[in-house]
Amino acid sequence: MPKNTLPGNPFAKPRFDERYLIEATQKALGRPVAHVEFSALQGDASTRQYYRLTLEGESEPRTLILMQLEAPNVQGETDFIRILKFLKELNLPVPELFYFDAGEGLLLLQDCGDLTLETHLSSADSEMLKSWYLKAVHLLATLQADATRTIGPDCPAYHLKFDVEKLMWEMDFMLEHFIEGTQQNCLKAATRKELRKQLTDLCTLLARQTPWFTHRDYHSRNLMVHNNELVLLDFQDARMGPSQYDLASLLRDSYLTLPDSLLWELIDAFIQKKQELGNDPIDREEFIRIFDLMSIQRNLKAIGTFGYQKKIKNNDRYMRYIAPTLEYVRQAFTRRTELKSLHTVLSEAIPEL
Repeated sequence: MPKNTLPGNPFAKPRFDERYLIEATQKALGRPVAHVEFSALQGDASTRQYYRLTLEGESEPRTLILMQLEAPNVQGETDFIRILKFLKELNLPVPELFYFDAGEGLLLLQDCGDLTLETHLSSADSEMLKSWYLKAVHLLATLQADATRTIGPDCPAYHLKFDVEKLMWEMDFMLEHFIEGTQQNCLKAATRKELRKQLTDLCTLLARQTPWFTHRDYHSRNLMVHNNELVLLDFQDARMGPSQYDLASLLRDSYLTLPDSLLWELIDAFIQKKQELGNDPIDREEFIRIFDLMSIQRNLKAIGTFGYQKKIKNNDRYMRYIAPTLEYVRQAFTRRTELKSLHTVLSEAIPEL
């Protein structure tokens, strides 16, 4: 049987031992497995833990990824599994699911390696950078078109939307954990009220956009390079939202900054691909306007997450990404003079802007 965790702390140690892994991998693969070794993998800002399993023998696969959920899921399939199956049916590149133990909250998945798009492009020249980002942009357009066209009530994302309440929850999270948390900027009541009003106006405009299937975390650390192709990860929080949401996540990525000239080229490539897939013309100027507004909201949300990791989790490895993320926000405000009121009051709370 899997080992027990300490009460109230599901991450005290793995909820499995070698005997469990041997039995689980034999069920998953339908072949004998004599010995399994495992090693922990460093995750991102997640409540899940990941391990690489190495299986003794010559048969493929020789490695698997074990995902340990925060807690067992006795109710059955998780949103991750349901969305994985949905995307798999659309022939989109997601890992293979081999085994799920709901009682222990453990999944065995295809090992797509350790090479994220961020790492793959860490020393890339301009040609390689453009080539891979075009792949990511075209994959995103295909994901949006196919998933939005076929989604139904069986997919968890169908029931969720980036409405005003959700978008503002993210802004309040940023206020609490970045402005008032990490920055320790205790806002005056009038300033806080005005800031929330301006942010609500922004979120209301974004919530009115046509909803598309949205990965919600589509960036260079959640795209794996495997067999010279991209593989999607971390899609369990997918919901319906503006077309520009995932594009802003990708092109205004806290972890990998793109040259401006390439940024606009990639936006045009995305628009062109969407038009090819949907046969509907897109107003480029309006699309870019919403892209800028979405970038502001999405990057403010990101610094809220970074602040939470620092203040609540005592994890400061995201702090170095705050400056480039805020620079994206500043640039968008520079282009969008209609947001002068929001820019002014937000600058009182975040002087870097």
